[in-house]
Amino acid sequence: MAKDSIDASISVVLSRLVKAVLSVVALLFSLSIVGIDITALSVFSGALAVGLGFGLQKIASNYVSGFIILLDRSIRIGNVVAVDPLTTGVVTQITARYTVVRTLTGTEVIIPNEYLVSNIVRNESFTDSRVRFILSVQVAYGTDLDIAMQLMGEAALVHKRVLTDPVPQVLLTAFADSGINLDLCYWIADPENGTGSIRSAINLAIWRSFRENGIQIPFPQREVRLVGDLPSPTALAADNPGT
Repeated sequence: MAKDSIDASISVVLSRLVKAVLSVVALLFSLSIVGIDITALSVFSGALAVGLGFGLQKIASNYVSGFIILLDRSIRIGNVVAVDPLTTGVVTQITARYTVVRTLTGTEVIIPNEYLVSNIVRNESFTDSRVRFILSVQVAYGTDLDIAMQLMGEAALVHKRVLTDPVPQVLLTAFADSGINLDLCYWIADPENGTGSIRSAINLAIWRSFRENGIQIPFPQREVRLVGDLPSPTALAADNPGT
């Protein structure tokens, strides 16, 4: 998969370079055919280049950044990247000006290449296509944690896309107000194919296993205690004669 991504990136770079060179050559050749002296346009083209340089600075920066991304392969097609807290997904397209990221919900986000070069981007599959996901579950106090953690680990393997190496791992993360927090960590190798179905299947398997083994998933509860003697109904009526 990594080799295919590298080949795809190189192909994009070469196609962009060839297209740019051919466009320039075709333009110069066309001017020569119609009898326009190219050397006479040197002064005008220089002034035009300065003006365009200021006006198209951002666009030019995006194009340069696009070639940098394609050449150094810091971001490749198929990588899982996190651009900001709200944008995490799979890179589906890299052009000279922008990069397309398909989020886990299916939304496509178009990101200028300059942003990717000048900001911190978390590439979760830069050197390894395997990506870790965490599924949090809370169990009631009094639960046999060894059994609960074993059942969660087994539930992760119900989906064929969950890897057995590294093996799914269950960690006790906190003693919360209503129960004990357990995190199930599992790995998949193809996040570009979506992750929602995997999470749903594992959640359902955990629910069924817990129900069969009498393990409860708690919900928030509040206990209110009144300290002291409560006033009698007669006293309340005397204090509020209009009621």
